[in-house]
Amino acid sequence: MIDLLINYSFFLLKVITIVFVLFIPLLIFANANRHKKFGTKGQLVIKNLSERLENMGFSVLGSQMNPKSFKKLLKETNKKKKKEEKNKEKESIFVLNFYGDMKATGVDKLKEEINAILASKTKCKEVVVKVESGGGSAFAYGLCAAELKRLIDNKISLTICIDKMAASGGYLMSCVATKIIAAPWAVVGSIGVIAQLPNLHRLLKKNAIDIELHTAGKYKRTLTTLGKNTPVGRKKFIKELDELHTVFKDFVKKHRPKIDVKKVATGEVWQGEQAKKIGLIDEISTSDAYLLGLSSKFKLLEVDYYERKPLGKKLGFAVQDVLENTAFRIYEIFNKNRFF
Repeated sequence: MIDLLINYSFFLLKVITIVFVLFIPLLIFANANRHKKFGTKGQLVIKNLSERLENMGFSVLGSQMNPKSFKKLLKETNKKKKKEEKNKEKESIFVLNFYGDMKATGVDKLKEEINAILASKTKCKEVVVKVESGGGSAFAYGLCAAELKRLIDNKISLTICIDKMAASGGYLMSCVATKIIAAPWAVVGSIGVIAQLPNLHRLLKKNAIDIELHTAGKYKRTLTTLGKNTPVGRKKFIKELDELHTVFKDFVKKHRPKIDVKKVATGEVWQGEQAKKIGLIDEISTSDAYLLGLSSKFKLLEVDYYERKPLGKKLGFAVQDVLENTAFRIYEIFNKNRFF
């Protein structure tokens, strides 16, 4: 019986191997041809939030009324709604979602969503962006801020809603907004710069491993992971950090002129009322409460951009993505209190 199970297991493994070897290349080839034909561009999904909120409200209301009265109410509401739509169409407010990691990978999605709004040339009252980010690369979040500023430049009011956190790079991109709204316990601020890297020079030297590093230009490499760091290089590195911090402070001051930058640019964070008192935010509310207040007067449209990935990319870079994301996730956990 055991021999039979062992033989069957080997047979099953052979079948799976043959299927994998034969069909996976065919799937990759077919997928590649499909993307050549139709392209690899993403898909834009528009959801009517006003309609969704209204339907949810009626569902709760319907559970409390008798069927006859509820049916009559629905009929009257639909009649009134059609009359209002006929007389005057509601202005649109677009809602975007931004979740930021250390590399601000959501910037490509954000860019496409903003492109779609601006290209539509529709009458847009306001754009609401729900931001959640603990910061990351200064240059990546600088690009996020630049993308959001395109809305301001096109005379569209921009409201940033912070439910959990917009710290460091997250606040850098948020401060360009016309209005910043944060939840009572949302973390805001961390206007500072941090950089760290390990140096393995002594460990390598102990194990008789030599590292050669050649540069053209005095400050091409200030600090290195494997080579020996010098006081001159270290001093230059600190100077670059200070300069980047100055650029950060000037950027915040430009877009939030009422803020006392010297007071807030210490790397500290604040919550709700504290943040409002020092001018980091304008109002205290959750994004849901703010949007619910707008839903009766305006048409709320949530814009989401999804990128289609080719099968080859999904399979070929799966391991790389997992390792990279795991490394960054571990790094984020160990440095969570710093907010970058």
